Amino acid sequence: MPELSIVIPCLNEAASLGECLRKARAFFAAHGVDGEIVVADNGSTDGSLAIALLHHAIVVHEPEKGYGRALMTGIQQAQGTYIIMGDADDSYDFSAIMPFLQLLREGNDLVIGNRFKGGIRKGAMPFMNRYIGNPVLSFTGRLFFRIPTGDFHCGLRGFSKTCFEKLELRTTGMEFASEMIVKAALLRMKIAETPVTLYPDKRSHSSHLRPWRDGWRHLRFLLLYSPRWLFLIPGLLLMLLGLTGSVILLMGPVQLGNKKFDIHTLLYSACALLLGFQFISFYIFTRVYTATHGLLPRQQKFMDSFNRWFRLEKGILTGLLLLAGGIYFNIKSFLFWKNTGFGNLAPVKVLRWVIPSVTLVLLGVQVILSCFYLSILTIKSREPDKTAP
Repeated sequence: MPELSIVIPCLNEAASLGECLRKARAFFAAHGVDGEIVVADNGSTDGSLAIALLHHAIVVHEPEKGYGRALMTGIQQAQGTYIIMGDADDSYDFSAIMPFLQLLREGNDLVIGNRFKGGIRKGAMPFMNRYIGNPVLSFTGRLFFRIPTGDFHCGLRGFSKTCFEKLELRTTGMEFASEMIVKAALLRMKIAETPVTLYPDKRSHSSHLRPWRDGWRHLRFLLLYSPRWLFLIPGLLLMLLGLTGSVILLMGPVQLGNKKFDIHTLLYSACALLLGFQFISFYIFTRVYTATHGLLPRQQKFMDSFNRWFRLEKGILTGLLLLAGGIYFNIKSFLFWKNTGFGNLAPVKVLRWVIPSVTLVLLGVQVILSCFYLSILTIKSREPDKTAP
């Protein structure tokens, strides 16, 4: 069994693949590494396969298109204890990958290249990618998942075969790179980075990367795998803002300088409160669903807390209490209308009761429905009764 497998995804890279393979072979020879090269072909028609076979690479075929799909097939077929993956466009120097292997030998699970530390040669990376796209996505990854890397999307990276099997990667497109790092961080694997140099690619066609489309797919993946930032934090801010504004304005108008805040602001505060509850509900739904279906690692602690605090009956009771509060304000506004002989009303005074009435009714119904939905989501996670006949 080889120590190292170099896996290269390939889709019509005849102009540059040969040089990549030559450098990879030179690396094995220079450092005495027992290794193999796996070319994961994704439907090449330009002679890339013949070049791969000429350089004694192992060729595996993945008919379904996708960067992640090709890499998963290649890595699954690789026999090495360690895997180093890199592009076939000669933008990375496969003869200079010893730092990756050394860090893997030292016990790191995942080693990521950092192009910003190693150097980006002139013309190697578009302006938008270099100064906006990559920095923004890398910062987002560090913020959301506390990942200690400065180059979230470097295509040259190494990992152990055991690490890859534990990650259980599923995405098939360019977001495969993000999924690998995010899941490694969530599983608390040991992640390291090393400087690499990015060279202008040698391909004879345009890049397979589509900056806006693939950038959005990366960002979407980061958001979906971080419900705290997508749902919880915005929800808490909205609820805090809405609740504060509603309580203050329920007592009467507020004058700040020459600005007067009254029932119109109260209405917006009520909307913020309801929206905030929706965001928080979706956060809980997402956490329960991902834990129930095993989509995110390390969810047991959340589920233990959820099962300890959540009861359908408690949720229903809370919702009924909110409904009762709404009905109380509704009765109060109705009695005020009755006292006027059911005639015309002063909108400002009545709406100060009607708005919280409607808000509490809607909130109460949402709480009850949300609790029922949570009960449905948790059904699959319950163990069957083994004592039942």
